[in-house]
Amino acid sequence: MTDAPTKTAPPAIRGSGLPKFSNARGVVETLWPDMPVYLFRPAALVADAKSFATTFRGKTAYAVKTNPHPLVLNTLADTGISAFDVAAPSEFRMARAAAPSSELLYMHPVKSESAIREALAAYRIRHFALDHEGEAAKILREARSLGVPIDELTLFVRLATKGHAVYELSRKFGAAPGHAVELLQRVSRLGAKAGLCFHVGSQIEEADAYEKALRTAQWVRQRAGVPLAALDIGGGFPARYAQDRRKKAAATHAVPPLNLLMPAINRTVEGFGFGDVPVIAEPGRAIAARAFSVLVRVLLRKGQRLYINDGIWASLSDAWTGKLTLPVNLIPEPDRRPAKGDPRTLAPFRIMGATCDSVDILTRPFWLPETVSTGDWIEVGHIGAYSLSLRTDFNGLYPDTFVEVEQPFRATG
Repeated sequence: MTDAPTKTAPPAIRGSGLPKFSNARGVVETLWPDMPVYLFRPAALVADAKSFATTFRGKTAYAVKTNPHPLVLNTLADTGISAFDVAAPSEFRMARAAAPSSELLYMHPVKSESAIREALAAYRIRHFALDHEGEAAKILREARSLGVPIDELTLFVRLATKGHAVYELSRKFGAAPGHAVELLQRVSRLGAKAGLCFHVGSQIEEADAYEKALRTAQWVRQRAGVPLAALDIGGGFPARYAQDRRKKAAATHAVPPLNLLMPAINRTVEGFGFGDVPVIAEPGRAIAARAFSVLVRVLLRKGQRLYINDGIWASLSDAWTGKLTLPVNLIPEPDRRPAKGDPRTLAPFRIMGATCDSVDILTRPFWLPETVSTGDWIEVGHIGAYSLSLRTDFNGLYPDTFVEVEQPFRATG
């Protein structure tokens, strides 16, 4: 009689070590904060990471630039994410600190020679992106000088793509299709493994963005006529934000939900003949957005203007540049009389940031109860992407207080 096979227990999620609260109201009642506070929701992060990894047919490589905080990277590593898209040596170090045995993909198309050397020698990175012959020459030169066999390298040729997204990412990087054919052939002749990659933009607004890019990738692959080691479809997977109620739904692009988008992408990858190729995705926003909210305070109300203690130079840069309408939740200060109005009626308030810079004004309103007043708190939801990574200490206003909360974020309206 043989022993029954033992089941390997899933890795434990590292505790945040942060003060814990049920929700934002509990934070207010205990801390009465006069500076912004970040509310970390590990359960949301784990759920979104697992959902993406299970619905995508290929390898999930989290884009570290989206949110490189150890709270995020540690949780993702413990959840089972073992590959990371990195863009600079500082991101190499952060990813490996969280997951020492992780696979790193250096997908920035233009890199310094010293960064390439560090990637090859110190971190044994073997996946690199490029969109020009000069970049291929740099990578191969550094590999030879270090004695790294060229056939260990996978060099991804980045294609320029066009599509509707909040951030369009082909203005700066990407080879035209004909040029990409030449680059793939050059990479193969030099003895490296050839890969293709593209990035349709951040926060896509059209579900067919990947179909257009994959059609171009198919064209390039067929004309290059070289073995393809991998296909990296980049990021762009959208997060859910709020709707600007002043605009008709028909006048805005509907963000495709991931539970519908991912199966469609899987089918499209197969349909364009890439079923025989390892496929990689670089999600960031779709995984990290719901993991954080920020609790801010109203410093002053002037009519329909709210001056808050955060702004575009701190936690809200992404909302400003991306013209995103963020979901919000009002927590009135109990010791003050609310402003006149109906607490059940939502109105658009223009948001003024905390710095002395007159540019520090959000491009989209917060939809809040008419009764919002000076001294109230606002929980701003879904700011886990590009908030912590883009905040600055302009005017010395650098929010850096964190707590953990258990309950999901709930918007006022």
